[in-house]
Amino acid sequence: MSNPPEPHREVRETARRIAEMDVRGAAAIADAAAAALGVQAAESGAASPQAFRAELYAAARELHDTRPTAVSLPNALRYVLSGLNDGDGDVETLRRTVERRVARFRADLDAARDRLGGIGAGRFTDGDVVMTHCHSTDAVACIEHAVESGVDLEAVVKETRPRNQGHVTARQLRELGVPVTLIVDNAAHRFMNDVDHLLVGADSIAADGSVINKIGTAGLAVSARDRGTPIIVAAQSIKLDPQTLTGEAVTIEERDLEEVIDAETRGEIGEIEVANPAFDVTPPRHVDAIVTEHGQFPPESVVVLMRELFGNGVPEPWEKI
Repeated sequence: MSNPPEPHREVRETARRIAEMDVRGAAAIADAAAAALGVQAAESGAASPQAFRAELYAAARELHDTRPTAVSLPNALRYVLSGLNDGDGDVETLRRTVERRVARFRADLDAARDRLGGIGAGRFTDGDVVMTHCHSTDAVACIEHAVESGVDLEAVVKETRPRNQGHVTARQLRELGVPVTLIVDNAAHRFMNDVDHLLVGADSIAADGSVINKIGTAGLAVSARDRGTPIIVAAQSIKLDPQTLTGEAVTIEERDLEEVIDAETRGEIGEIEVANPAFDVTPPRHVDAIVTEHGQFPPESVVVLMRELFGNGVPEPWEKI
């Protein structure tokens, strides 16, 4: 279709909020995207099934193009839109199908985080110190479940520049009563001898078990491996990327340079190049376990879970427009 329909204003606003990181975290991004598709379906004035599908595909494309590295986003879109392929149906039938799938996806998302947290909590024992990087709702869920089961933990939280997502983690852990030491990113290796676990999230996980996460994760994993600190990745199955054989095949998002340095300061310094990659790739050999709502897996075997969940074909219906 040469001129795809204009997405609903709620879709456009959600896309903006995801792109600008007002909505952050893979699960939150997936939830927001699914909800936006639900609004698009509920308020569609399409006169035919073909027009309805075109509207949903255009809305999905708008959402998909905001964050190329966060695989939870296309996984959410695939889940919701797969219902459009179930027979022809009329507009109302398709609308109800999308709304049901949105509701089911969002409910499963909530339940998945809770199940994952319960599984991940089993990694910790009384007195353990956990280091975190960036902010991950899945990682926080593991600590939350451990604390609720009576395990005493402490945390060393990296601030994670340039966006300081670690401040969110620190606040949430303090709300759980966990003692927190906030450190600058450059101090991580200094504190690695003092921690028992490195716990991180993931924006996506490739079929070979490579972990794509906030920039700095790969170097942190090398430091942890050097010190013999176990590396745990907490990631719901919506973050598994069955389309990538290795993490190196993933598109790494480059973010606004002014997150790193404002224009005035850059001008004062002089002629420099500035780079702001949002993510890096940690190879599976540096990861001890990937914790999902389906259990714990060594990184090399996560491809088996991907096949069980997604099969061998992973359609991208928004490409039809």
